[in-house]
Amino acid sequence: MHDAGSSSARPAHWPAGRRQSVSLQRSTAAAAAPAASAAAAARAGDEIFAADARPVILFDGVCNLCNGGVNFMLDWDREGLFRFAALQSDAGRELLVRSGRHPTDISSIVLVEQEASFIKADAVLRIAQSLQAPLPLVAAALGLLPRLVKDPVYDVIAGNRYMIFGRSTSCRLSDARFSERFIST
Repeated sequence: MHDAGSSSARPAHWPAGRRQSVSLQRSTAAAAAPAASAAAAARAGDEIFAADARPVILFDGVCNLCNGGVNFMLDWDREGLFRFAALQSDAGRELLVRSGRHPTDISSIVLVEQEASFIKADAVLRIAQSLQAPLPLVAAALGLLPRLVKDPVYDVIAGNRYMIFGRSTSCRLSDARFSERFIST
């Protein structure tokens, strides 16, 4: 993970949010293998950011709600600030590990930046801050709510997304206009 003070491609107006980063510190009783695993997790996904520093939004590729959200973001992110990867893809699993999450955890949207990751409502609101108006204002207003309120609402929607919105049989395929925005590995 990069130092929080390092320069990055994220806009300066993005608010601080819940960060998830992999700690490289281990107790002295920990074996060398877990420490090596933590170091590997911290480096996971480095190649994804090597040539393109734009943040990556991880989404459930078989969820109709999530695919609709990606379509919405493509329409409202006219500057191309974000890239996308399905949570179920190799790149998605690698970035989940980088974010300190289990590689098969598809319970939340994850916004992965070079130096930090955001989940649940924090991810949604951080993304909305960078989309076209009026979404930054809506995000700022909703950001005033405590996490104690935002995350349970997110969890109820996420936990029922297949029942309410259904599933796709496969991951969303991007159209040619947006192919450079999707990480397919």
